[in-house]
Amino acid sequence: MSEHLLLAPLLESYFRCRLTKQRNATSATLASYRDALRMLILFAAARLRKKPAALALEDLDRDLVLAFLDELEEKRNNSIATRNARLAAIRSFFHHVAAADPASFGVAQRVLTIPTKRPHIEVTHHLTNAEVEAIIAAPDQTTPRGRRDRAFLLFLARTGARVSEATGVNANDLQLERGRPQVLLHGKGRRDRVVPIPKDLVRSLTDLLSERGLANHEPRPIFVGVHNERLTRFGATHIVRRAASQAGSTRPSLESKPISPHIFRHSLAMKLLRSGVDLLTIQAWLGHAQVATTHRYAAADVEMMRRGLEKAGVSGDRSARFRPNDTILQLLANI
Repeated sequence: MSEHLLLAPLLESYFRCRLTKQRNATSATLASYRDALRMLILFAAARLRKKPAALALEDLDRDLVLAFLDELEEKRNNSIATRNARLAAIRSFFHHVAAADPASFGVAQRVLTIPTKRPHIEVTHHLTNAEVEAIIAAPDQTTPRGRRDRAFLLFLARTGARVSEATGVNANDLQLERGRPQVLLHGKGRRDRVVPIPKDLVRSLTDLLSERGLANHEPRPIFVGVHNERLTRFGATHIVRRAASQAGSTRPSLESKPISPHIFRHSLAMKLLRSGVDLLTIQAWLGHAQVATTHRYAAADVEMMRRGLEKAGVSGDRSARFRPNDTILQLLANI
């Protein structure tokens, strides 16, 4: 086996040079790509009955990568979106291989021809205002955990933050004392943005900071778990689902909806859209890289479409059929 086909040096240069130094990838990107390649290597080792350290680059050929992607969907029940995300990481690595090791260009090129799979575009689910408020009101305000939960739910609902953005907020990202309170959110791809926060969220956050003894200038997390560590994605999802389960007794409609922290983001977007806020403003608010991502909310709002039909005068009433009085035209009309 030639030295240039060894897998380990290429993996090391990919993570240390291409992703870290050249692309300045975020820790989330590094973790996602690391997990995808680790899963691929473990799959290849099991399939070829080799130790991971004994794998060569040519072992990761096009057929093996396709078999790995099939296993993600068929055995691990991953969605098409997850499959495509894993493929994106693999393709990124083989782009590096093609540039760093010309002798491996043929292997890399065959992997790079694997296309992404077109997903089924599902309807964007969202909550009504009453459902959002029922979930926010569900936690027990007589306990510290309940007060934290309500503040976190209120934060998701009023800012439209991604769960990683909400859990990543520190006290020094808040401006609560000025006339225009706002929060700095650290978004995907190192794209930060500032969003306004309403009075009810200001009061809730002020009380939470006071209860935890935090000052506004401290770089410490606002939302923490039972061991006083930063709230995790799993913990955030648990808070949301627990509150939704409690609110289900008064809002049975919640039981039929997919509940996650992200549904608050969709719900705020729909509320802004129905209030007449333009798509570009909503795009900036939510931190979408492209307005096309934001446009799906307009496509999901059936009520706006229904009102559009009414304004356009389009109805289901059948208009009176034209009846010609000329004999020739009558003949043609009856054919």
